[in-house]
Amino acid sequence: MDLGIKNKNALITGGSRGLGLSSAISLAKEGVNIIICARSKDDLNKAKKLIEFFDVKTLCFETDLSNEKSIENIYKISNDNLGNIDILVNNVGGSLGTKSLAISSIKDFQKVMDINTWVAVNLTKLFLPDMISKKWGRIINIASIYGREFGGSAPYMAAKSALIAITKHTAIDLAKTGVTANCIAPGSIIHNKGSWEKFVENSSEETVNDFIKSNLPMGKFGYPEAVGDTVAFLASKNASMILGTCLNVDGGQSNSLI
Repeated sequence: MDLGIKNKNALITGGSRGLGLSSAISLAKEGVNIIICARSKDDLNKAKKLIEFFDVKTLCFETDLSNEKSIENIYKISNDNLGNIDILVNNVGGSLGTKSLAISSIKDFQKVMDINTWVAVNLTKLFLPDMISKKWGRIINIASIYGREFGGSAPYMAAKSALIAITKHTAIDLAKTGVTANCIAPGSIIHNKGSWEKFVENSSEETVNDFIKSNLPMGKFGYPEAVGDTVAFLASKNASMILGTCLNVDGGQSNSLI
């Protein structure tokens, strides 16, 4: 299947490993030029070699997107080096070790909302005018099944729920422009340095097996390539009628009917 996105330009936040790196690789396989940003220079260098294998323009930017100035810098660097961004994948996020509302401080809530929701909002607002002017663009936000149902920490659930709601509203608002906005809601996906890898490493075998038996119908954790390939499809010409949806990539883990 020709996804029709060869020579498009994509920015993937948190793109040096895990879901972000898999998204970058899936897009690169389709001939999309890639810019990734993350905090670890070492991880970025390793990721760059993997992406460049597909013979696309590849740029890496070491930055902490919790800093608003960094968001403005990534917009300028992307435009100066690749041109207008056609595909924006807002992947950076995490629960940052938070737990319940009673335990988490207001500052904890702010940090989690900032990295999961406000970074995506700020980047979308920066890149959106260019997409609208070209009458083509793809905004793909990486949410979580815990933005749709109970699970994870209170700040994380709130942040991902907000991201899903913003995506829906944005998609309907842009429906006539040629720009689409959608979410992906991953389940428990294991990857290098990810939270589920840490869970497996820091828990007893019995605890891990009990979690899998109780929560994962496939009998195993998910894998990041599944998310990456979903990103590539949502970015494609074939997905032009998919607007404001939130696609679960969870191996049947979630219990929500919507």
